[in-house]
Amino acid sequence: MSAVEQRSAPLLATERSLTGWGRTRASRARVFEPTSVEDVLELLGSGAGRGGGLIARGAGRSYGDAAQNAGGDVLDMTGMRRILSIDRERRLVSAEAGTTVAELLTALAAHRLMLPVVPGTCHVTLAGAIASDIHGKNHHRDGGMARHVASLVLCTATGERLEVSPESDPELFYATLGGMGLTGVIAQATLRAEPLPSCVLDDADRTDSLEQTLALMTAEDPHRYSVAWLDLLAGGSMSGRAIVSRSNPLPKGVEGEGEAGHGRHAKRAGMRLRKPLFDVPRRFPGALLHPAGVRAFNALRWRSAPRTQRGHEVPLAPYFFPLDVLGEWNRLYGRGGLIQYQFVVPVGQEEALMDCFELIRRRRLPVYLAVFKRLGASFGGPLSFPLEGWTLAADLPADAPGLGAALDELDDLVAGCGGRVYLSKDVRLRPELLQVMYPQLERFEAQRERVDPEGILRSDLARRVGLCGGTR
Repeated sequence: MSAVEQRSAPLLATERSLTGWGRTRASRARVFEPTSVEDVLELLGSGAGRGGGLIARGAGRSYGDAAQNAGGDVLDMTGMRRILSIDRERRLVSAEAGTTVAELLTALAAHRLMLPVVPGTCHVTLAGAIASDIHGKNHHRDGGMARHVASLVLCTATGERLEVSPESDPELFYATLGGMGLTGVIAQATLRAEPLPSCVLDDADRTDSLEQTLALMTAEDPHRYSVAWLDLLAGGSMSGRAIVSRSNPLPKGVEGEGEAGHGRHAKRAGMRLRKPLFDVPRRFPGALLHPAGVRAFNALRWRSAPRTQRGHEVPLAPYFFPLDVLGEWNRLYGRGGLIQYQFVVPVGQEEALMDCFELIRRRRLPVYLAVFKRLGASFGGPLSFPLEGWTLAADLPADAPGLGAALDELDDLVAGCGGRVYLSKDVRLRPELLQVMYPQLERFEAQRERVDPEGILRSDLARRVGLCGGTR
C-alpha cells in the first residue's frame, strides 16, 4: 500500500506571510508541508495551485520573492530532508529536496567527502541550490551547481514523477537548473562529491584602490578559490580597496598517513558547522547600522588585514561560510530589510564594469557589504546566472533614499554590455529587461509549456518579471 493510500486525511495548509532573506515584499499564501514524494504528487493531483498557482520553498534564503506566491499555494519542502545514500567509491550523494548544505556536508565528511561547489551560507536547501544554480568562490575553475548534478527527481504540475538527467532529458534538466522552481517541484537529487581536504591555504593581499584590485584579480591565477571583499564606502581614490583572498585546498595526504594524520585531518577538516555565536534579535533597530558606522568598521577591517600573507591555514567552515557565525544577520537591517543586488558583466566589458562602480560612487549608494568574484564560462540552462566575467554582490538597506532609481540605472548598464542580474537575489527587476539579460528565454518557455501547460507553477518573482505569462 502506498503512502498516499495509507494517509487517513489530506495534507492541510496554514496561511502564512512569507518573505525572502531580504525581508521585503511580504505576501501571504497557503503553505503545505509535504514529507515525501508521495505527498508532493498527492498535492499536485488534488488540485493544489489551481487558481492561485503553486511554488516550492526551501529554507527561505533567496533574498527576493522567488519562493513566495501571493494568494496561492506554497510547498514548504523542509520536511523532506533525508539523505538517501552516499557512495564513497563513486563519489555520489543522493538526498531529498529540503536537506541543507550543512546536513550534506556533515554526512559527507564522515565518508571523507565534500561538495565541489558551496554557496556563501550552509543553510540553503539542496533543491533551492539547484533551482538557483548556485556558484561559489571556485566558479572560474569548477563551474556552478549545474556542472555537478548527476540526476534529479522532478514532480511536474501534471502529476508526473520524472527522473531527469543530462542524458535522459537534457533540455528539461538544464531548464530546471537555475529555473527558479518553475519547471516542477524538485523532490530529490544526486550530486557528485569530491575528497575532503584538510583546510584551505589562503594567500591574501590588501589593495589600495579598485584599479589595484582588478589588476590583481585579472592576472593569471592558479588558485582554485578566489574572492575579494571590497570597501565601496571609502572615499576618493580609496573606493574599491579590497582584501583579496586566493586559496587552494590542502589535500589530506599532506597531513601524513597513519592514525595521527587521520586524526588531525578529522579534527581540522570535519566541516565542524557550529551554531552561530548568537542570533540578532527580532526588531533590531536598523538605525544602528548606518553608513558612518559601517564606513568606520570597513576601515578597521581593511587596516587590520596584512598587506601580504601567504599559505595561511583556514578551517573549511569559517572560510566558506563566514556570515553564518551570526544567526539571523539579515535583521541587522531593521524593519526596512535589505536588497542584495548581484550582477555579472562579461569578460571584455571591464570598461562597463568600471562605469557600474562609478555609478555606485556617484549615487552614494550605501553598500554595506560587497563581494567581488570571477566567474567562468557559462554552463547549464537558459536561466542560469553565471557567465564568464565579473560579478559583484552588494548588500544595501532596502529603504535607502533613491535606491530604486539608482539600481534601474545599474540594470541598464549591465544589460547594455551583455550582463545580467541574479534572479535568485532579485526583488525589483523591470520585466522588459528579462529577455535582454537572458537571451535564451525561449528555450526555458518551451520546457515550461511542455511540463506545465496550464501554468500552475508560479511565484511572485515569476509574475513580476513575466516568467509565467505575466507582464512580459
